[in-house]
Amino acid sequence: MKALKEWATVVKALENGNQTVLLRKGGILETDSGFKVESIRFALFPTYEHQDNTSLKSQYYQYLAEAREDKPKDGVNRIASIAEVLEECDVVSMEKIEKLSSFHIWSDSYIVERMNWLPEKPMKAIFLKVHKIPATELVVLPEYHGCKSWIELNVNAESRKAVLSEAELQQKLSEFRRIVN
Repeated sequence: MKALKEWATVVKALENGNQTVLLRKGGILETDSGFKVESIRFALFPTYEHQDNTSLKSQYYQYLAEAREDKPKDGVNRIASIAEVLEECDVVSMEKIEKLSSFHIWSDSYIVERMNWLPEKPMKAIFLKVHKIPATELVVLPEYHGCKSWIELNVNAESRKAVLSEAELQQKLSEFRRIVN
């Protein structure tokens, strides 16, 4: 199964239903192509680099503290959720990005920084349906390292439970579509 590398803090927010949209431009190794959704269903692979409170809205600082406290031992990672892409689109307007603020936990200053990185590339807005799965610990292989978004994992995602009810999800998805279209 494909897995998307994402900040552990954001993974916690996704797993708790406080975030439903990812805003991506791609990793350093993806500067030519930009971010591409490689799979409509994927595991969320928590990463622990590059995250700090200045990148988050203050009401979500606890997710960073929890991520640091709950970090697996060196050489191991824990997969506890999968995501399904319900909608994706390119967004170039800062006005639309600002209207998506309620869909994510990132600070305004972090979003501006991301928009200004490779300004010729659009921001990819990806609306997700997230499911919790029984936690699986995996040995972190050398091929998982580096500034790339996607890796391949062996994860069993048969048993899963949606984070948000179908009604909550559809309400948020309708609002997302109203903003980006």
